[in-house]
Amino acid sequence: MIPIKNSEGIKRMREACAVAATVLARLREQVRPGITTHDLDQIGRDLIASLGARSACHGYQSHSRRTPAYPAYTCLSVNEEVVHGIGSLKRILRDGDIIALDVVVEYNGYIGDNATTVPVGTIAPRTAELLKVTEEALALGIKQAQVGNRIGDISHTVQTYVEARGFSVVREMVGHGVGRAMHEEPQIPNFGRRNTGEKIRPGMTLAIEPMVNLGGHAVRTLSDGWTVVTTDGQPSAHFEHTVLTTDSGPEILTIPRAT
Repeated sequence: MIPIKNSEGIKRMREACAVAATVLARLREQVRPGITTHDLDQIGRDLIASLGARSACHGYQSHSRRTPAYPAYTCLSVNEEVVHGIGSLKRILRDGDIIALDVVVEYNGYIGDNATTVPVGTIAPRTAELLKVTEEALALGIKQAQVGNRIGDISHTVQTYVEARGFSVVREMVGHGVGRAMHEEPQIPNFGRRNTGEKIRPGMTLAIEPMVNLGGHAVRTLSDGWTVVTTDGQPSAHFEHTVLTTDSGPEILTIPRAT
């Protein structure tokens, strides 16, 4: 069953998503050559705490009993890392890198989830195009989150836009519903056919998140049990918003608080 949020749930979701977006915006400002991903993660931890929230990533347990609980406070994925990169003192950002910042917080019992990928210094033109296309695919996918449409309309739109520009979408990880839990129904693949999947109704809160590779779509998981990388070593980009479905159209909830 897909959870439908009532007015109180929507209010709480707006609050949690505003916190997540504020943390993401401030964390993005700290990205620069020479900083380690460990230091970025610690900055993210402190930002989350300063806003009265907690990291929904830290301590998260996967379905596999053999995988340890997630040890970091944010997901920081560099270059060929697709998602779930763990901050490390050994990973120093350098000019020409890209880094995906994925921030998920719990605030007053609800989850806010968002991500962006940013350049470190000057990046290669084709990598810059990868970031641009992935962010545009997210915007187009969000436009399909209309009441009466189906989840497959989001999936199909993302896939066709990305592949028409020579990039590939990751198949193994998908978007999802979000609310009291980090992962709720429905699953939202970044590939698929129109007019398939669950029908979109008012009151859904959906984390729409294209993950797009410069090369092929194949990925693998590293020995830490978390970090997902492209098998061909090519860069990957990840953009994400949490969206509320309404009769008047999709509303992006992950907008930073006014300062």
